[in-house]
Amino acid sequence: MNDDAALIVYDGDCIFCRSYVRLIRLREAVGKVELIDSRSGDPRIAAYRRQGYDLNEGMLFVWAGKVHHGAEAVHVLAKLTDPAGRFSRLNRAIFANRAAARLLYPFLKAGRRLTLRLRGKRQFPS
Repeated sequence: MNDDAALIVYDGDCIFCRSYVRLIRLREAVGKVELIDSRSGDPRIAAYRRQGYDLNEGMLFVWAGKVHHGAEAVHVLAKLTDPAGRFSRLNRAIFANRAAARLLYPFLKAGRRLTLRLRGKRQFPS
């Protein structure tokens, strides 16, 4: 990864996660963004897991030398995304508020778990 590029690590088997990273308008705010499917086998995934990040508990957003995980990742992404589209405006209106992001993120995780189960997919091994 280029040091000045932002990085999003998300679950590519989760239809909500895939859609979210496709719909946010982040490049306008931070420039280059690298997306990594956490199921891809990229060696950085194992490195983040060794650092204690549980990808079943949330996506990662790495930018400006800081790793944001779960609700904090969604919060920071919402603050940075360009609010030009309907989805981005809604995302920003809800998740740019840190308390709302923390309150609602467990529901996003539950939706991920349910859709994975319905699609016959597994969570990451612990």
